[in-house]
Amino acid sequence: MNRLRQRCVGLLVLSTLLMSLVLPAAAGTERIGQAVQTSADYMLTAVPAPAVGSVGGEWAVIGLARSGCNVPQDYWDGYYQRVEQTVKNSGGVLHQRKYTEYSRLVLALTAVGADPTDVAGYDLLAPLGDFDKVVWQGVNGPIYALLALDCGDYEMGQVRQRYVDYILARQFPDGGWSLTDTSDPDLTGMALQALASYQSQPKAAAAIQKALDYLSGEQNRNGSFDTLESTAQVLVALCELGLGPNYAPLTGSGNTLLDGLLSFRRSDGSFIHAYGQSGNDQMASEQGLYALAAAVRATEGRASLYHMDDVTICVSGESVSGLPGKHPDVLAPKRTDPGRTFSDIAGHPSRTAIEALAQRGITAGKGNGRFDPDTALTRGEFTTLIVRTLGLTPISGNAFRDVARTAWYAGFVGTAHRYGIVSGVGAGKFDPEGTITRQQAAVMVTKAAALCGMETGLTQAKISDTLSLFGDYPAVSSWARASVAFCCRSGIWDNSAWGIQPNKYVSRAEMAQMLYNLLSVCHMLGG
Repeated sequence: MNRLRQRCVGLLVLSTLLMSLVLPAAAGTERIGQAVQTSADYMLTAVPAPAVGSVGGEWAVIGLARSGCNVPQDYWDGYYQRVEQTVKNSGGVLHQRKYTEYSRLVLALTAVGADPTDVAGYDLLAPLGDFDKVVWQGVNGPIYALLALDCGDYEMGQVRQRYVDYILARQFPDGGWSLTDTSDPDLTGMALQALASYQSQPKAAAAIQKALDYLSGEQNRNGSFDTLESTAQVLVALCELGLGPNYAPLTGSGNTLLDGLLSFRRSDGSFIHAYGQSGNDQMASEQGLYALAAAVRATEGRASLYHMDDVTICVSGESVSGLPGKHPDVLAPKRTDPGRTFSDIAGHPSRTAIEALAQRGITAGKGNGRFDPDTALTRGEFTTLIVRTLGLTPISGNAFRDVARTAWYAGFVGTAHRYGIVSGVGAGKFDPEGTITRQQAAVMVTKAAALCGMETGLTQAKISDTLSLFGDYPAVSSWARASVAFCCRSGIWDNSAWGIQPNKYVSRAEMAQMLYNLLSVCHMLGG
Protein backbone atom coordinates (compact mmCIF):
# COMPACT_ATOMS: atom_id res chain seq x y z
CA MET A 1 0.00 0.00 0.00
CA ASN A 2 1.56 3.33 -1.01
CA ARG A 3 1.86 6.21 1.44
CA LEU A 4 -0.92 8.33 -0.05
CA ARG A 5 -3.31 5.41 0.19
CA GLN A 6 -2.14 4.67 3.74
CA ARG A 7 -2.98 8.26 4.60
CA CYS A 8 -6.47 8.04 3.08
CA VAL A 9 -7.26 4.75 4.84
CA GLY A 10 -6.00 6.11 8.15
CA LEU A 11 -8.02 9.30 7.84
CA LEU A 12 -11.15 7.31 7.01
CA VAL A 13 -10.74 4.99 10.00
CA LEU A 14 -9.92 7.74 12.48
CA SER A 15 -12.60 10.07 11.15
CA THR A 16 -15.23 7.32 11.46
CA LEU A 17 -14.25 6.62 15.07
CA LEU A 18 -14.24 10.30 16.07
CA MET A 19 -16.98 11.78 13.88
CA SER A 20 -19.36 12.16 16.80
CA LEU A 21 -16.71 14.10 18.70
CA VAL A 22 -16.26 16.91 16.19
CA LEU A 23 -18.11 20.14 16.90
CA PRO A 24 -19.50 22.56 14.30
CA ALA A 25 -17.01 25.21 13.26
CA ALA A 26 -16.68 27.96 15.85
CA ALA A 27 -14.87 30.17 13.37
CA GLY A 28 -16.24 30.07 9.83
CA THR A 29 -14.27 30.02 6.63
CA GLU A 30 -14.83 33.74 6.07
CA ARG A 31 -13.43 34.64 9.51
CA ILE A 32 -10.35 32.43 9.01
CA GLY A 33 -9.88 33.75 5.49
CA GLN A 34 -9.80 37.34 6.74
CA ALA A 35 -7.33 36.42 9.47
CA VAL A 36 -4.94 34.58 7.13
CA GLN A 37 -5.03 37.44 4.61
CA THR A 38 -4.13 40.04 7.25
CA SER A 39 -1.35 37.83 8.59
CA ALA A 40 -0.04 37.22 5.07
CA ASP A 41 0.02 40.98 4.42
CA TYR A 42 1.95 41.46 7.65
CA MET A 43 4.44 38.73 6.69
CA LEU A 44 5.16 40.30 3.30
CA THR A 45 6.09 43.50 5.13
CA ALA A 46 8.01 41.85 7.97
CA VAL A 47 9.94 39.48 5.67
CA PRO A 48 10.36 41.36 2.37
CA ALA A 49 13.32 39.23 1.25
CA PRO A 50 13.17 35.70 2.75
CA ALA A 51 16.45 33.80 2.88
CA VAL A 52 17.54 30.40 4.17
CA GLY A 53 16.90 30.42 7.91
CA SER A 54 14.55 29.25 10.65
CA VAL A 55 13.27 32.82 11.16
CA GLY A 56 12.66 35.15 8.24
CA GLY A 57 13.05 32.24 5.85
CA GLU A 58 11.38 28.93 5.13
CA TRP A 59 8.52 29.07 7.63
CA ALA A 60 7.42 32.45 6.29
CA VAL A 61 7.65 31.08 2.75
CA ILE A 62 5.66 27.96 3.63
CA GLY A 63 2.97 30.00 5.38
CA LEU A 64 2.58 32.35 2.43
CA ALA A 65 2.73 29.64 -0.21
CA ARG A 66 0.12 27.44 1.53
CA SER A 67 -2.15 30.34 2.54
CA GLY A 68 -3.41 30.86 -1.02
CA CYS A 69 -2.97 34.61 -0.61
CA ASN A 70 -1.64 36.89 -3.32
CA VAL A 71 2.16 37.13 -3.32
CA PRO A 72 4.17 39.13 -5.90
CA GLN A 73 6.09 36.99 -8.36
CA ASP A 74 9.43 38.64 -7.58
CA TYR A 75 9.05 37.53 -3.95
CA TRP A 76 9.27 33.87 -4.97
CA ASP A 77 11.98 34.42 -7.56
CA GLY A 78 14.10 36.43 -5.14
CA TYR A 79 13.77 33.72 -2.50
CA TYR A 80 14.85 31.00 -4.91
CA GLN A 81 17.86 33.03 -6.02
CA ARG A 82 18.96 33.43 -2.40
CA VAL A 83 18.46 29.71 -1.78
CA GLU A 84 20.53 28.90 -4.83
CA GLN A 85 23.32 31.20 -3.72
CA THR A 86 23.34 29.79 -0.17
CA VAL A 87 23.53 26.23 -1.45
CA LYS A 88 26.32 27.14 -3.88
CA ASN A 89 28.31 28.90 -1.17
CA SER A 90 27.99 25.93 1.17
CA GLY A 91 28.87 23.36 -1.46
CA GLY A 92 25.53 21.70 -0.83
CA VAL A 93 26.30 21.12 2.87
CA LEU A 94 23.76 23.10 4.90
CA HIS A 95 24.99 21.78 8.25
CA GLN A 96 27.29 19.00 9.40
CA ARG A 97 24.98 17.69 12.14
CA LYS A 98 21.71 19.66 12.17
CA TYR A 99 19.78 17.87 9.44
CA THR A 100 16.53 19.68 10.10
CA GLU A 101 18.15 22.38 7.93
CA TYR A 102 17.64 20.09 4.93
CA SER A 103 14.11 19.13 5.96
CA ARG A 104 13.00 22.73 6.39
CA LEU A 105 14.38 23.73 3.00
CA VAL A 106 12.83 20.70 1.26
CA LEU A 107 9.44 21.64 2.72
CA ALA A 108 9.72 25.23 1.49
CA LEU A 109 10.98 24.31 -1.98
CA THR A 110 8.19 21.78 -2.39
CA ALA A 111 5.64 24.37 -1.24
CA VAL A 112 6.69 26.74 -4.04
CA GLY A 113 6.89 24.01 -6.68
CA ALA A 114 10.69 23.90 -6.95
CA ASP A 115 12.74 20.72 -7.21
CA PRO A 116 14.74 20.00 -4.02
CA THR A 117 16.76 17.32 -5.81
CA ASP A 118 18.43 19.89 -8.06
CA VAL A 119 19.25 23.18 -6.39
CA ALA A 120 22.35 24.67 -8.00
CA GLY A 121 23.22 21.09 -8.93
CA TYR A 122 22.86 19.67 -5.39
CA ASP A 123 20.34 17.10 -4.15
CA LEU A 124 18.98 18.36 -0.82
CA LEU A 125 16.84 15.27 -0.31
CA ALA A 126 19.75 12.83 -0.23
CA PRO A 127 20.93 13.72 3.32
CA LEU A 128 17.51 12.73 4.68
CA GLY A 129 18.31 9.13 3.80
CA ASP A 130 21.12 9.05 6.38
CA PHE A 131 19.32 7.72 9.44
CA ASP A 132 22.17 8.11 11.92
CA LYS A 133 22.77 11.76 11.08
CA VAL A 134 19.08 12.64 10.99
CA VAL A 135 18.44 11.27 14.49
CA TRP A 136 21.51 12.93 15.98
CA GLN A 137 19.29 15.90 16.99
CA GLY A 138 16.85 13.67 18.80
CA VAL A 139 13.22 13.06 17.95
CA ASN A 140 12.72 16.34 16.06
CA GLY A 141 15.20 15.13 13.41
CA PRO A 142 13.06 12.22 12.18
CA ILE A 143 9.87 14.24 12.71
CA TYR A 144 10.90 16.85 10.18
CA ALA A 145 12.58 14.30 7.91
CA LEU A 146 9.23 12.48 7.61
CA LEU A 147 7.35 15.71 6.96
CA ALA A 148 9.85 16.63 4.25
CA LEU A 149 9.84 13.22 2.56
CA ASP A 150 6.06 12.87 2.71
CA CYS A 151 5.17 16.40 1.59
CA GLY A 152 6.16 15.41 -1.96
CA ASP A 153 5.91 11.63 -1.51
CA TYR A 154 9.60 11.45 -2.35
CA GLU A 155 11.29 8.09 -2.73
CA MET A 156 13.77 7.20 0.02
CA GLY A 157 13.87 3.41 0.39
CA GLN A 158 12.98 1.88 3.76
CA VAL A 159 14.22 4.71 5.97
CA ARG A 160 10.71 6.13 6.45
CA GLN A 161 9.61 3.23 8.61
CA ARG A 162 12.77 3.52 10.70
CA TYR A 163 11.84 7.15 11.39
CA VAL A 164 8.27 6.19 12.30
CA ASP A 165 9.52 3.49 14.69
CA TYR A 166 12.05 5.89 16.21
CA ILE A 167 9.31 8.46 16.97
CA LEU A 168 6.94 5.84 18.41
CA ALA A 169 9.65 4.42 20.66
CA ARG A 170 10.20 7.83 22.26
CA GLN A 171 6.63 8.58 23.29
CA PHE A 172 6.38 9.13 27.04
CA PRO A 173 3.95 7.06 29.14
CA ASP A 174 1.59 10.06 29.46
CA GLY A 175 1.26 10.21 25.67
CA GLY A 176 3.47 13.19 24.90
CA TRP A 177 6.88 13.81 23.39
CA SER A 178 9.66 16.19 24.36
CA LEU A 179 13.34 16.94 23.94
CA THR A 180 13.63 17.02 27.74
CA ASP A 181 12.33 14.71 30.46
CA THR A 182 8.79 16.11 30.54
CA SER A 183 6.18 15.98 27.77
CA ASP A 184 5.31 19.26 26.10
CA PRO A 185 2.46 20.12 23.70
CA ASP A 186 4.81 21.75 21.17
CA LEU A 187 6.84 18.65 20.28
CA THR A 188 3.79 16.42 20.76
CA GLY A 189 2.00 18.39 18.05
CA MET A 190 5.03 18.07 15.78
CA ALA A 191 5.18 14.30 16.32
CA LEU A 192 1.50 13.96 15.46
CA GLN A 193 2.05 15.88 12.23
CA ALA A 194 4.76 13.40 11.20
CA LEU A 195 2.68 10.35 12.16
CA ALA A 196 -0.46 11.58 10.39
CA SER A 197 0.48 9.80 7.14
CA TYR A 198 0.86 6.49 9.00
CA GLN A 199 -2.48 6.27 10.78
CA SER A 200 -3.22 2.92 9.11
CA GLN A 201 -0.45 1.35 11.20
CA PRO A 202 -2.02 0.07 14.46
CA LYS A 203 0.90 1.18 16.64
CA ALA A 204 0.84 4.66 15.15
CA ALA A 205 -2.96 4.91 15.53
CA ALA A 206 -2.72 3.93 19.21
CA ALA A 207 0.08 6.43 19.81
CA ILE A 208 -1.92 9.18 18.13
CA GLN A 209 -4.96 8.57 20.33
CA LYS A 210 -2.81 8.50 23.45
CA ALA A 211 -1.21 11.81 22.46
CA LEU A 212 -4.61 13.41 21.82
CA ASP A 213 -5.71 12.35 25.30
CA TYR A 214 -2.57 13.93 26.77
CA LEU A 215 -3.14 17.19 24.88
CA SER A 216 -6.75 17.35 26.03
CA GLY A 217 -5.56 17.42 29.62
CA GLU A 218 -3.00 20.16 28.96
CA GLN A 219 -5.23 22.64 27.12
CA ASN A 220 -6.26 25.96 28.67
CA ARG A 221 -9.89 27.02 29.10
CA ASN A 222 -9.64 29.55 26.26
CA GLY A 223 -8.63 26.81 23.81
CA SER A 224 -4.91 27.64 23.78
CA PHE A 225 -1.78 26.11 25.20
CA ASP A 226 0.70 28.25 27.13
CA THR A 227 2.47 29.65 24.05
CA LEU A 228 1.54 30.53 20.51
CA GLU A 229 4.05 27.99 19.18
CA SER A 230 2.52 25.10 21.15
CA THR A 231 -0.98 26.13 20.12
CA ALA A 232 0.05 26.41 16.46
CA GLN A 233 1.78 23.02 16.38
CA VAL A 234 -1.21 21.23 17.90
CA LEU A 235 -3.61 23.01 15.54
CA VAL A 236 -1.54 21.97 12.52
CA ALA A 237 -1.46 18.42 13.89
CA LEU A 238 -5.26 18.24 14.08
CA CYS A 239 -5.51 19.43 10.48
CA GLU A 240 -2.90 16.90 9.30
CA LEU A 241 -4.79 14.14 11.09
CA GLY A 242 -8.00 15.10 9.30
CA LEU A 243 -9.74 16.14 12.52
CA GLY A 244 -9.83 19.85 11.75
CA PRO A 245 -9.42 22.87 14.04
CA ASN A 246 -12.68 22.25 15.93
CA TYR A 247 -12.04 18.75 17.25
CA ALA A 248 -14.27 18.50 20.32
CA PRO A 249 -11.98 16.73 22.84
CA LEU A 250 -9.56 19.63 22.37
CA THR A 251 -12.11 22.29 23.22
CA GLY A 252 -11.50 24.17 26.43
CA SER A 253 -14.78 25.32 27.97
CA GLY A 254 -16.32 25.66 24.52
CA ASN A 255 -13.30 27.37 22.94
CA THR A 256 -11.53 25.61 20.09
CA LEU A 257 -7.85 25.52 19.28
CA LEU A 258 -8.52 28.08 16.57
CA ASP A 259 -9.99 30.40 19.19
CA GLY A 260 -6.87 29.81 21.27
CA LEU A 261 -4.59 30.58 18.34
CA LEU A 262 -6.40 33.83 17.56
CA SER A 263 -6.07 34.92 21.19
CA PHE A 264 -2.33 35.43 20.53
CA ARG A 265 -2.97 37.45 17.38
CA ARG A 266 -2.53 41.22 17.13
CA SER A 267 -4.66 43.51 14.98
CA ASP A 268 -1.91 43.89 12.35
CA GLY A 269 -1.86 40.13 11.73
CA SER A 270 1.29 39.41 13.77
CA PHE A 271 1.38 37.14 16.83
CA ILE A 272 2.84 37.30 20.32
CA HIS A 273 4.77 34.40 21.82
CA ALA A 274 2.96 34.36 25.18
CA TYR A 275 0.33 36.30 27.10
CA GLY A 276 1.61 39.52 28.59
CA GLN A 277 4.15 40.11 25.85
CA SER A 278 4.05 43.76 24.78
CA GLY A 279 5.21 43.38 21.18
CA ASN A 280 4.95 40.82 18.43
CA ASP A 281 7.36 37.93 17.98
CA GLN A 282 8.60 37.00 14.51
CA MET A 283 8.92 33.27 15.13
CA ALA A 284 5.44 33.23 16.65
CA SER A 285 4.10 35.26 13.72
CA GLU A 286 5.47 32.80 11.18
CA GLN A 287 4.07 29.80 13.02
CA GLY A 288 0.77 31.61 13.50
CA LEU A 289 0.53 32.26 9.76
CA TYR A 290 1.11 28.69 8.70
CA ALA A 291 -1.26 27.41 11.40
CA LEU A 292 -3.95 29.72 10.00
CA ALA A 293 -3.15 28.42 6.53
CA ALA A 294 -3.61 24.86 7.82
CA ALA A 295 -6.95 25.81 9.39
CA VAL A 296 -8.34 27.52 6.31
CA ARG A 297 -7.28 24.60 4.11
CA ALA A 298 -9.03 22.18 6.48
CA THR A 299 -12.27 24.17 6.57
CA GLU A 300 -12.32 24.41 2.76
CA GLY A 301 -11.59 20.72 2.25
CA ARG A 302 -8.26 21.31 0.53
CA ALA A 303 -5.04 19.33 0.86
CA SER A 304 -3.39 19.85 4.23
CA LEU A 305 -0.45 22.13 4.98
CA TYR A 306 2.13 19.38 4.52
CA HIS A 307 0.25 17.29 1.94
CA MET A 308 1.54 19.22 -1.06
CA ASP A 309 0.28 17.25 -4.04
CA ASP A 310 -1.87 20.26 -4.95
CA VAL A 311 1.10 22.60 -5.33
CA THR A 312 1.32 24.96 -8.28
CA ILE A 313 4.59 26.55 -9.29
CA CYS A 314 5.48 29.86 -7.68
CA VAL A 315 9.00 30.34 -9.02
CA SER A 316 8.81 31.61 -12.59
CA GLY A 317 11.85 29.92 -14.09
CA GLU A 318 12.96 33.21 -15.58
CA SER A 319 15.22 34.61 -12.85
CA VAL A 320 18.74 35.77 -13.61
CA SER A 321 20.06 33.03 -11.34
CA GLY A 322 19.54 30.49 -14.06
CA LEU A 323 16.63 28.66 -12.48
CA PRO A 324 15.59 26.12 -15.11
CA GLY A 325 12.23 26.72 -16.75
CA LYS A 326 9.38 24.48 -15.67
CA HIS A 327 7.21 22.53 -18.11
CA PRO A 328 3.53 23.39 -17.61
CA ASP A 329 2.62 19.86 -16.53
CA VAL A 330 5.05 19.95 -13.59
CA LEU A 331 2.49 21.07 -11.03
CA ALA A 332 3.89 19.09 -8.12
CA PRO A 333 7.08 17.16 -7.42
CA LYS A 334 7.39 14.07 -9.58
CA ARG A 335 6.47 10.82 -7.85
CA THR A 336 7.28 7.25 -8.69
CA ASP A 337 4.20 5.67 -7.12
CA PRO A 338 1.56 4.17 -9.46
CA GLY A 339 -0.83 7.05 -8.98
CA ARG A 340 -3.69 8.03 -6.77
CA THR A 341 -7.14 6.53 -6.93
CA PHE A 342 -10.53 7.09 -5.30
CA SER A 343 -13.06 4.67 -3.87
CA ASP A 344 -15.93 5.78 -6.11
CA ILE A 345 -14.35 5.63 -9.61
CA ALA A 346 -13.83 1.88 -10.04
CA GLY A 347 -15.03 1.00 -13.55
CA HIS A 348 -15.68 4.63 -14.43
CA PRO A 349 -14.81 5.44 -18.07
CA SER A 350 -12.87 8.52 -16.95
CA ARG A 351 -10.85 6.72 -14.26
CA THR A 352 -7.54 7.02 -16.15
CA ALA A 353 -8.05 10.76 -16.59
CA ILE A 354 -9.05 11.29 -12.96
CA GLU A 355 -6.06 9.39 -11.61
CA ALA A 356 -3.66 11.17 -13.98
CA LEU A 357 -4.86 14.59 -12.79
CA ALA A 358 -4.67 13.50 -9.14
CA GLN A 359 -1.13 12.23 -9.60
CA ARG A 360 -0.11 15.60 -11.02
CA GLY A 361 -1.67 17.47 -8.11
CA ILE A 362 -4.33 19.12 -10.28
CA THR A 363 -7.17 17.66 -8.25
CA ALA A 364 -7.22 16.10 -4.80
CA GLY A 365 -10.78 14.75 -4.77
CA LYS A 366 -13.52 15.66 -2.33
CA GLY A 367 -12.10 14.07 0.80
CA ASN A 368 -12.51 10.69 2.51
CA GLY A 369 -11.04 8.97 -0.54
CA ARG A 370 -13.90 10.06 -2.83
CA PHE A 371 -13.92 11.94 -6.11
CA ASP A 372 -17.70 12.40 -6.63
CA PRO A 373 -17.36 12.00 -10.42
CA ASP A 374 -20.96 12.83 -11.32
CA THR A 375 -21.46 16.02 -9.33
CA ALA A 376 -21.39 19.44 -10.98
CA LEU A 377 -18.55 21.96 -10.83
CA THR A 378 -18.80 25.64 -10.14
CA ARG A 379 -17.17 28.20 -12.39
CA GLY A 380 -14.67 28.95 -9.63
CA GLU A 381 -13.72 25.28 -9.31
CA PHE A 382 -13.32 24.75 -13.05
CA THR A 383 -11.20 27.89 -13.39
CA THR A 384 -8.98 26.73 -10.54
CA LEU A 385 -8.40 23.38 -12.22
CA ILE A 386 -7.51 24.98 -15.57
CA VAL A 387 -4.96 27.26 -13.92
CA ARG A 388 -3.45 24.28 -12.11
CA THR A 389 -3.36 22.30 -15.34
CA LEU A 390 -1.35 25.06 -17.02
CA GLY A 391 0.94 25.45 -14.02
CA LEU A 392 0.22 29.17 -13.70
CA THR A 393 0.81 31.06 -10.46
CA PRO A 394 -2.42 32.13 -8.69
CA ILE A 395 -2.47 35.93 -8.52
CA SER A 396 -5.53 37.73 -7.14
CA GLY A 397 -6.94 40.73 -8.94
CA ASN A 398 -9.99 42.97 -8.78
CA ALA A 399 -11.45 42.24 -12.21
CA PHE A 400 -14.77 40.94 -10.86
CA ARG A 401 -16.83 42.52 -8.11
CA ASP A 402 -18.32 39.18 -6.98
CA VAL A 403 -14.92 37.54 -6.37
CA ALA A 404 -13.86 38.38 -2.82
CA ARG A 405 -10.14 38.79 -2.26
CA THR A 406 -10.30 36.24 0.55
CA ALA A 407 -12.15 33.61 -1.50
CA TRP A 408 -10.13 30.42 -1.96
CA TYR A 409 -10.47 30.67 -5.75
CA ALA A 410 -9.61 34.38 -5.98
CA GLY A 411 -6.00 33.87 -7.05
CA PHE A 412 -6.97 31.33 -9.70
CA VAL A 413 -9.71 33.54 -11.14
CA GLY A 414 -7.32 36.50 -11.11
CA THR A 415 -4.69 34.56 -13.03
CA ALA A 416 -7.21 33.16 -15.51
CA HIS A 417 -8.44 36.69 -16.23
CA ARG A 418 -4.89 37.99 -16.57
CA TYR A 419 -4.13 35.36 -19.22
CA GLY A 420 -7.42 35.86 -21.05
CA ILE A 421 -8.89 32.47 -20.13
CA VAL A 422 -12.00 34.02 -18.55
CA SER A 423 -13.85 37.28 -19.13
CA GLY A 424 -16.82 36.95 -16.80
CA VAL A 425 -20.57 36.85 -17.35
CA GLY A 426 -21.11 40.59 -17.77
CA ALA A 427 -21.79 43.56 -15.52
CA GLY A 428 -18.40 43.10 -13.86
CA LYS A 429 -19.33 39.70 -12.44
CA PHE A 430 -17.81 36.23 -12.73
CA ASP A 431 -20.50 34.13 -10.97
CA PRO A 432 -17.90 31.91 -9.26
CA GLU A 433 -20.47 29.80 -7.42
CA GLY A 434 -22.63 29.16 -10.49
CA THR A 435 -22.40 25.76 -12.17
CA ILE A 436 -20.37 25.78 -15.37
CA THR A 437 -21.96 24.66 -18.62
CA ARG A 438 -20.30 22.62 -21.33
CA GLN A 439 -20.10 25.52 -23.75
CA GLN A 440 -18.60 27.80 -21.08
CA ALA A 441 -16.03 25.11 -20.34
CA ALA A 442 -15.27 24.74 -24.05
CA VAL A 443 -14.43 28.45 -24.31
CA MET A 444 -12.06 28.31 -21.32
CA VAL A 445 -10.36 25.11 -22.50
CA THR A 446 -9.89 26.49 -26.01
CA LYS A 447 -8.20 29.61 -24.63
CA ALA A 448 -6.01 27.37 -22.46
CA ALA A 449 -5.06 25.33 -25.54
CA ALA A 450 -4.04 28.54 -27.31
CA LEU A 451 -1.76 29.38 -24.38
CA CYS A 452 -0.14 25.98 -24.87
CA GLY A 453 0.73 26.96 -28.43
CA MET A 454 -2.08 25.20 -30.30
CA GLU A 455 -3.68 26.76 -33.34
CA THR A 456 -7.29 27.09 -32.23
CA GLY A 457 -8.66 29.26 -35.04
CA LEU A 458 -11.09 27.58 -37.45
CA THR A 459 -12.64 28.82 -40.65
CA GLN A 460 -16.35 29.43 -40.63
CA ALA A 461 -16.80 26.48 -42.96
CA LYS A 462 -15.03 24.10 -40.57
CA ILE A 463 -17.04 25.42 -37.64
CA SER A 464 -20.32 24.84 -39.48
CA ASP A 465 -19.27 21.44 -40.80
CA THR A 466 -18.27 20.27 -37.32
CA LEU A 467 -21.32 21.53 -35.47
CA SER A 468 -23.77 20.27 -38.08
CA LEU A 469 -22.84 16.71 -37.12
CA PHE A 470 -24.90 17.14 -33.95
CA GLY A 471 -28.65 17.54 -33.82
CA ASP A 472 -28.59 20.05 -30.95
CA TYR A 473 -26.05 22.40 -32.56
CA PRO A 474 -28.58 25.27 -32.89
CA ALA A 475 -28.57 25.51 -29.09
CA VAL A 476 -24.89 26.50 -29.05
CA SER A 477 -24.53 30.22 -28.33
CA SER A 478 -22.85 32.33 -31.00
CA TRP A 479 -19.98 33.26 -28.63
CA ALA A 480 -19.18 29.57 -28.04
CA ARG A 481 -19.55 28.11 -31.54
CA ALA A 482 -15.88 28.33 -32.54
CA SER A 483 -14.67 26.93 -29.21
CA VAL A 484 -17.14 24.05 -29.20
CA ALA A 485 -16.11 23.16 -32.75
CA PHE A 486 -12.43 23.28 -31.80
CA CYS A 487 -12.97 20.99 -28.80
CA CYS A 488 -14.85 18.50 -30.98
CA ARG A 489 -12.28 18.51 -33.80
CA SER A 490 -9.20 18.39 -31.53
CA GLY A 491 -10.37 15.44 -29.44
CA ILE A 492 -10.68 17.45 -26.22
CA TRP A 493 -14.34 16.47 -26.24
CA ASP A 494 -15.17 12.79 -26.62
CA ASN A 495 -18.06 13.32 -29.02
CA SER A 496 -19.35 9.77 -29.04
CA ALA A 497 -19.80 9.85 -25.28
CA TRP A 498 -20.92 13.42 -24.71
CA GLY A 499 -22.37 15.02 -27.84
CA ILE A 500 -22.67 18.81 -27.53
CA GLN A 501 -25.38 19.45 -24.94
CA PRO A 502 -24.10 23.05 -24.64
CA ASN A 503 -26.18 24.07 -21.61
CA LYS A 504 -25.69 20.89 -19.58
CA TYR A 505 -23.54 21.26 -16.49
CA VAL A 506 -20.05 19.80 -16.55
CA SER A 507 -19.55 16.92 -14.12
CA ARG A 508 -16.32 16.40 -12.24
CA ALA A 509 -15.56 13.33 -14.37
CA GLU A 510 -16.15 15.26 -17.58
CA MET A 511 -13.88 17.99 -16.29
CA ALA A 512 -11.13 15.45 -15.64
CA GLN A 513 -11.50 13.93 -19.10
CA MET A 514 -11.45 17.33 -20.81
CA LEU A 515 -8.31 18.46 -18.99
CA TYR A 516 -6.61 15.10 -19.50
CA ASN A 517 -7.40 15.32 -23.22
CA LEU A 518 -6.08 18.90 -23.25
CA LEU A 519 -2.79 17.71 -21.74
CA SER A 520 -2.69 14.96 -24.37
CA VAL A 521 -3.30 17.11 -27.43
CA CYS A 522 -0.84 19.69 -26.10
CA HIS A 523 1.74 16.89 -25.64
CA MET A 524 2.05 17.68 -21.93
CA LEU A 525 1.72 14.15 -20.51
CA GLY A 526 5.38 13.24 -20.71
CA GLY A 527 7.19 11.89 -17.66
